[in-house]
Amino acid sequence: MAKRSARRTDSLSRELIIQTAIEILDGGGEQALTLRALTVRLSTGYGAIYHHVADKGDLLATATDDVITGVLSGGVADADPRTALRRLVLGLFDAIDAHPWIGAELSRQPWRPALLDFYENVGRLLDALDVPEKARFDAAGTLVNYVLGVAAQNAANARLRAGTDRETFLENTAARWAQIDPGRYPFVHAAATQLGEHDDREQFLAGVDIFLAGISTLR
Repeated sequence: MAKRSARRTDSLSRELIIQTAIEILDGGGEQALTLRALTVRLSTGYGAIYHHVADKGDLLATATDDVITGVLSGGVADADPRTALRRLVLGLFDAIDAHPWIGAELSRQPWRPALLDFYENVGRLLDALDVPEKARFDAAGTLVNYVLGVAAQNAANARLRAGTDRETFLENTAARWAQIDPGRYPFVHAAATQLGEHDDREQFLAGVDIFLAGISTLR
């Protein structure tokens, strides 16, 4: 105890703990985040950590909120609603792409406080796009569920290809698709040529644009 106190003389803030937890999560995923790993990285003791967070679950939840709050703070208030909506959902996509562990955490706790703020922003932008009030709830839910669904899938893919780069993973998957019976699965067989070359970000935005095209018919 005396040795740990001597190693760290400055105050330990909740913000520093969360930022360090994010760094550990980004480097090794959920398995790498332990209170022991935090004490080593921060040169402190367990008591100092427990003073700010309850447990690993609290750390994960708070780190998730921190990243999503960063996405929301990066919005442009004077952008037109369509551009702002695309930017908002793309910001969350990019954040989850950079921090795959968030996708898994949101699947466990889909209505974190920061995600409620995200949902609120989506609703307000739909209002600005003149989506009728009766249709706004379904429209907002559809878009948020799409974003979270993609996030969860990307997180699952990241875990599945652990230790393998994305290009190699997609090439191997495309090779398997190419061997599928084209008589039974004509679309999947043909899509194999695009699978290995597609861009996840562009494909995600294509889905958002389909959504925006759909809600334009509700005005």
